[in-house]
Amino acid sequence: MLDFRHETFLTLSTCNSFTKAAELLHITQPAVSQHIKYLEEFYGCKLIDTTNRKTKLTHQGELLKEFAITVFSDSKHFRENISSVQTDTMEFTFGATLSIGEYVMPGILSRLLIKYPEMKIHMSVANTQVLLERLNNGDLDFIVVEGLFDKSEFDSTLFSIEKFIPVCSPKSELANQEVSFQEITKSRLILRERGSGTREIFENILHKKNYTLNAFEKMIEIGNMAAIKKMVSNDLGITFLFEVAGKKEIEEGSLSLINIPGFSEQREFNFVMLKDSFFRERYMIVYELLKQTA
Repeated sequence: MLDFRHETFLTLSTCNSFTKAAELLHITQPAVSQHIKYLEEFYGCKLIDTTNRKTKLTHQGELLKEFAITVFSDSKHFRENISSVQTDTMEFTFGATLSIGEYVMPGILSRLLIKYPEMKIHMSVANTQVLLERLNNGDLDFIVVEGLFDKSEFDSTLFSIEKFIPVCSPKSELANQEVSFQEITKSRLILRERGSGTREIFENILHKKNYTLNAFEKMIEIGNMAAIKKMVSNDLGITFLFEVAGKKEIEEGSLSLINIPGFSEQREFNFVMLKDSFFRERYMIVYELLKQTA
């Protein structure tokens, strides 16, 4: 079990300031320095580089940070879940990005609870970056995301492959005809906020096609997918989203696919955990239950 000095180290590694770390931990600055000195002597290597009065982690410090985050997170989860070991009474807390949390998980969790009525499930919905931070902080057991993340820093398993599509209003001049990517840039683009998986994926697609968001003549940001779809159906602009998020509206006729020749994009939905988690086997049981119920 890691001790209080490792907590000091993690706090310092986050704020990169001995003074700020002392304030956050409610201890003196010399105490912070003593904790770091102890850890450097214990591990036999330099953990913090203070060259040029800047505080940053050494390579060994980065390794310790990664290890400590996992241990502290697992310790928290162990205290909360030690009494819940049976599948039918299992309790877990996870996060999902908006498209997944609103359009994929409700059906899966409903069927899961019908089968295991005693199961306790807590789901938070936020954008990819927020969920990754909460996972690192130990607030979530795992997350299911559509956004881009560094797979080398986490343990991830493919949850599904989903189509990413452009849509417009049935009343739009873009509906029911072939249009080039260049032509759609004349339309108003309605998209999610920075940090959302949908936006990151779209910007990545633009980059591959040698475009940026600046190519669009008009653009607005909306943090709610239901609002975006409503505005698009009212012919106020176009958007790009996962097919699963627009399936109902497309089938009902309030949204139409935009036919861009050669545009065929698919992206991963990933089940993500902290690397080397003690609870990996347990979380993978949840993963299999979610997959089987999907």
